[in-house]
Amino acid sequence: MIFRNVPRSLLRVLGALFLCVALVGAAGCGAKNPAPTDAGTPASGSASASTGGDAAVPKWAKGMATVRADALPRQAREVLALIDRGGPYPYRQDGTVFGNFEKALPRQKRGHYHEFTVTTPGARDRGARRIVTGEGGEFFYTDDHYETFKAVLR
Repeated sequence: MIFRNVPRSLLRVLGALFLCVALVGAAGCGAKNPAPTDAGTPASGSASASTGGDAAVPKWAKGMATVRADALPRQAREVLALIDRGGPYPYRQDGTVFGNFEKALPRQKRGHYHEFTVTTPGARDRGARRIVTGEGGEFFYTDDHYETFKAVLR
């Protein structure tokens, strides 16, 4: 490898610098009037099922991909209803503290987030789908075992 004797920290800095230069170039090299985007597509490129514009997105969900609760899979909507009722939950892990070790959700104190299993048809175990709730009324959905999340708009 060409970078064999270069410290990792320097490689990270150079990689970040390269990424910044690439992003500035992709944005039109500082153009004063960026190209208009389609009204239904967020400028950030993240998938969003929300249609009410930025005003309909709560502060805790700003900058995240979003999905309306009624657009979730049936099993996820059933879990939301169970959460609203306070259970009972089918899995012993449901309601336990979610550690956010992947740091995919906004950083909060331990115990802020709790996870609930969303069953996956055909899966032999709990599957990869979860609803994660926050103490402030936040709801998040993941279908790839915490790799990515969408803020659930209710």
